[in-house]
Amino acid sequence: QVRLVESGGGLVQAGASLRLSCAASGRIFTRFPMGWFRQAPGEEREFVAALRWSGQHKYYGDSVKGRFSISRDADYTMHLQMNALKPEDTAVYYCATGDIATDQDMTLWRAYDYWGQGTQVTVSS
Repeated sequence: QVRLVESGGGLVQAGASLRLSCAASGRIFTRFPMGWFRQAPGEEREFVAALRWSGQHKYYGDSVKGRFSISRDADYTMHLQMNALKPEDTAVYYCATGDIATDQDMTLWRAYDYWGQGTQVTVSS
């Protein structure tokens, strides 16, 4: 089993920054990609960013490109640096991992097998 625990959410004003972290433990396979998704009330789960543990392939959703940055540490912790936050970034943010063969599928939440409990990010205007 894989356990994922997110941290770093909070309430900030528009224009501020936050850094989310996702600590992975258990049966971690370094060939599995890691991803961030978010879900606002009444909305579909939205792809935010993803990477492979090699760190060479990183992908971002269109709404966060240029503002968010995904990274990982050697100890299987993944981060999401969020800058220039907007009220529309308000959501519960989840990290996820799974046995995903193609980089194209890394943007699809249904392709992921393991999920964290989520962390709330609220951006006020």
